[in-house]
Amino acid sequence: MHQDLNFYLKWIATAILIAGTAVNSLGYYPAGPLILIVGGIIWLVVSIRWRESSLIVTNGVMLATASLGLAWHYLS
Repeated sequence: MHQDLNFYLKWIATAILIAGTAVNSLGYYPAGPLILIVGGIIWLVVSIRWRESSLIVTNGVMLATASLGLAWHYLS
């Protein structure tokens, strides 16, 4: 059965987000947020490819929040 690129990207991103959540819950900083950023970027790409505005907003905000949190931590 042939699957398109979105199928693989969404499952890779989902696995990355699960791993990032686990790393985050174990208190590994900045590894947790960095892993979540990678998963968020991939899901954002899928969301844009799907033209699904609710997922674009969700993943865009998640990506921005994690990025700004890291920047705040290291720049302050």
